[in-house]
Amino acid sequence: MTTTTPLKSGSRGLVIGLGFATTTLMWALGYLAFMQPGLAVGEIVFAAELIVLGLGGFFAGRLLGTISAGVWTGLISAAVNLLVVGSLFGRGEDGSVLASGIAWVLGLFVISALLGGLGASIGRRGFDPNHGNRIAPASFFSLVAAGTVFVLIVTGGLVTGMEAGLAVPDWPNSFGHNMLLYPLSEMKGGIFYEHTHRLYGMLVGVTAITLLVMVFKYDGRGWVRGFAGVIFLMVCAQGLMGGLRVTGEFTTSQTEVAPSTAFAVAHGIFGQLTFAAFVALATVSSQRWRNSEAPVVAIPQEGGDRHWSSMLLFALLVQLFLGACYRHFATPALDGAPAPVPPAWAMYGHLTFSLVALVAALFAGLRAKARREAGVPMVPGLGRTVNLLVGIQFTLGVLAFLSTVLRKTTEIPLWELIPTSAHQANGALLLGAAAALFACIRRFERPPSSSDQASVYAAPAVG
Repeated sequence: MTTTTPLKSGSRGLVIGLGFATTTLMWALGYLAFMQPGLAVGEIVFAAELIVLGLGGFFAGRLLGTISAGVWTGLISAAVNLLVVGSLFGRGEDGSVLASGIAWVLGLFVISALLGGLGASIGRRGFDPNHGNRIAPASFFSLVAAGTVFVLIVTGGLVTGMEAGLAVPDWPNSFGHNMLLYPLSEMKGGIFYEHTHRLYGMLVGVTAITLLVMVFKYDGRGWVRGFAGVIFLMVCAQGLMGGLRVTGEFTTSQTEVAPSTAFAVAHGIFGQLTFAAFVALATVSSQRWRNSEAPVVAIPQEGGDRHWSSMLLFALLVQLFLGACYRHFATPALDGAPAPVPPAWAMYGHLTFSLVALVAALFAGLRAKARREAGVPMVPGLGRTVNLLVGIQFTLGVLAFLSTVLRKTTEIPLWELIPTSAHQANGALLLGAAAALFACIRRFERPPSSSDQASVYAAPAVG
C-alpha cells in the first residue's frame, strides 16, 4: 500500500476515532498540568502532548499503512482542539484577537499534521492489513467516546470535591465571555476546575454528534441507531442540567441566578448513567457481539445470571442516588467545623447499602466468570472486571469516608480529594461494566430447546 492511497470508508472511520482519542489524551495531560501550574511542568506537558500527536499518527500508520492516515489523524485532532485554542489567543491593545487567532489556528493544524505524518511514517513499518480489518469503526469510536465521557466524570468529581461548582456564576457564558474564548490566564483556583469541566462538556457534545454519524454510517441495525440517538439526547440533557445547576433558570445574567441543588444531584447521577450508556453502546457494537460465525453458546435462563446482573444494576443505581445526595445535600459547616455535614439518611444509607452492592457484584461476577468453561464470549471477562472494580470501590469508599471524617481544616487536603474523587470515578467504571454484563448476558442467554441442547452449556452454580 502506497502513501498516496485514498482512505477507504472503514479506514476513515478509524482515523476519526484516532483523532478524537488523541485529542482526549492531550486534554487530559493539559488538565493535569494546570492543576499544578509551573514553568517546568508546563514545558514537560507540552512535550508530552506533542508526543501524543505522534503516537496518534503512529497507530494510524500501524493500522492503515499510509502516512496520509497519520496526517489526517493530526488534522482531525487539530479541528477538535479548536474548542480550547480560543482560550490561548493573545489580545492586542484594542482587544483584537484576529491576528493571534489566525497564528494559533494555522500553527495548530500545521504542527498536528506534521507530527501525525511523522508518527505514521514510523508506525507503517509494522503494518499488518489484518489488524485494521478486525476493528469495527463504530465500536472503536464508541470506546473512544466512552473514554471521553469518563474524563468528563473525573473532572466533574473534582469540581464537587473542590467545592467549586459555583465558581463561575453564569452559563452558558463564563463571566460574560463566550465560553470557548474565556482567557486561560484567568482560570485560577475553583474557576479552573469549573470552567475546564464545561470545556470537557463541549468536547463530549462534539464527540456525541460524531458518534451518532458514525453509528448511522457503519452500523445498519435500527435498534443500535436508535440507541445512539437516545445517547445523544442524554448528552444534551446532561449539559442542560449542568447549566441549570448554576443558574436555576434560563438566563445569561451573572447576578440574577438561583443555583439549584436538585439539578446538581440530577446532573451527578445522570452523568454516570450516560457513561454507562456509552459503554453499553461500545459493547453491542463490538465484533464479538456481532460475530455470527462464532459457535452458538448460550447461558440457560434457569441459571440465575439474569437475576444477579439485574440486582447488581439496581444496587449500583441506589448507591449512585445515595452517594449524590450525600455529597450535594450536605449542609454548610457550623460552629467552625472543618467540613460540611452530610444528611444522616444519605450517609448511613450509602454505607449500609454498599454491602448489598458488594454482595450483588461478587455473586454476579463469579457466576459470569464461571461461564468461561462453557466458552461463552465476553461474559467471563466482564465478570472478572466487575469483581475487580467492586473490590477497589469498596476500599476507596472506606478511605473516602475516613478522610472526610478525619479532616481538621476548612481547606480540602489532597489526601481527602484523591480517595473521594477516585471513589466516584471508579463507581462510574463499575456501573459501566455492570451495564455491559447486563447486556451480554441477555445477548448470549436463551431458553434451551430440544434442537440445540448440545450447544447449551450450564456453568457451575455459584452461591
